[in-house]
This record gives sequence, structure tokens and C-alpha cells, in this order.
Amino acid sequence: MPARSGYQPGVPCWADLSSPDPRASAAFYEEIFGWRAGFDPDPEAGGYGTFRQDGKLVAGVGPTFGPGRPPAWNTYIATGDAESVAGRVKEAGGRVSTGPVQVFDEGSMAVFEDPAGAVFMVWEPGRHFGAQLVGEPVSMCWSALDTRDPEDAKAFYPAVFGWAGRGVPGGGHTEWLVDGRPVAAMTPTGGELPGGARARWLVHFAVRDCDAVVALAAERGATALQRPRDLPPGRSAVLADPFGAVFAVTALRPAG
Repeated sequence: MPARSGYQPGVPCWADLSSPDPRASAAFYEEIFGWRAGFDPDPEAGGYGTFRQDGKLVAGVGPTFGPGRPPAWNTYIATGDAESVAGRVKEAGGRVSTGPVQVFDEGSMAVFEDPAGAVFMVWEPGRHFGAQLVGEPVSMCWSALDTRDPEDAKAFYPAVFGWAGRGVPGGGHTEWLVDGRPVAAMTPTGGELPGGARARWLVHFAVRDCDAVVALAAERGATALQRPRDLPPGRSAVLADPFGAVFAVTALRPAG
């Protein structure tokens, strides 16, 4: 697939990992996905690094945002104006945790929480627009909001990003749409979220063989929170990496 060259506002464009030990985490993902990690030597970069697949940017990795913050995979949503998004987040009942802040000449980012506490980011591009490869093994293919408060989310996210919601038959799932095109999803949850959380954003990565990746990840210290199972998009599993950051892997069904 050709490398991406940009993202429409409202579309998830980037994912990065917040880790207490970015280099150890990088070694884990190099093992299970075959990525190549590189870290910026500039001290002002704060130890941030990037992952590449076939020379294309696919994700980032850096330290956790502060003491006591858990390891996590973070979803970034493209915007042309991070300040305006921050205003809409507050008006819709969310919380601005960080920013917006300028990141060198790469772009601007901000960190938010929705009313149920799910953390998400926005990215206003400068030199860096987001992932150059998506929807292909091994790259980000989907982001989904797992929440115990789907009705609140149906009011919040359309107010912030202009998303439309479309129900998926069976299970109460929702697709978030931009200009009629699915860009993310929402899944109602019961009591299965860790730590009593009410909501979280979950990053999904495409893989060729879900069962093989789960087995290799387990050998390297990961925990399967949800064993491989067949779902409409493909065979999927949810994992916690050795530091506890949660992500999903999906062997996508062929189109059509």
C-alpha cells in the first residue's frame, strides 16, 4: 500500500505508547511485530522514539506523561485547530489534561479526557502528519472506544469532532463516521475494564496471524486479556504488554 500523505480532521492519525521504560518496550514490539525503533538523541525530545515498518512511520513510543500515570497506547485524532477542539471538549463536559502544546516544528498536540474518563489526544500537523502506513500488517488499523457510558459518548464525540454514529447490528456496537466513512468504533462494556475504569480507547494493530502473534507475545512476557476469537472484521485478541499497556491485534478478513 502507498504511504499515507495526510489525514482529514476527525480521523485517527497516530498512536503512541507511553511506557515507564521506552527502550525495553521498544524491544518487545520489535520482537512481536518486526518493527524498527529509533530514538531522538536530542535531550529536549524527552526520550521519544518512533517505530517503522518497511521504512514507514507506524507508531511512537515515549515515557509516561507523569508519575503515577499508567502505561498505555494512545489514540491521536487529526485536527486543523487543536485550540478549537480544546474549547469544544470543555463545552461538552470533557477535561483538558495537557495543552495544546507545540512539539518543535512537528505539530501541536493536546491530551483530553471524555466525561467517562477515557483519555485521547489530538494532533494538529506540522512537519509530522501521522502514520505513513495504516490498515496493513503490522500497522494501526482501528481505534475503538470501550465504554460503560455509550449514551454520554454519543453526545460528546459528535459535539467535539462532528462525528456521526451508526449502529452495527448485534451487540450495541457503534461506528463513528466522517463524511459517511467509518473511522473509529465504540463498544459498550460491562465490568471487564481493568482498575474499575469506565472507559478507554483501544488501539488495534493489523497482523497476518493473530494466534501466532499472541503466542509470541506471551513468550515475551505479555498477557492475553482476551484470547483470539473470530469477529466480523477478522480474528482478534486483546493483550497487555509486559508493562501493562493494553492493545489489540487483528488478522483482518480480505476486503469483500
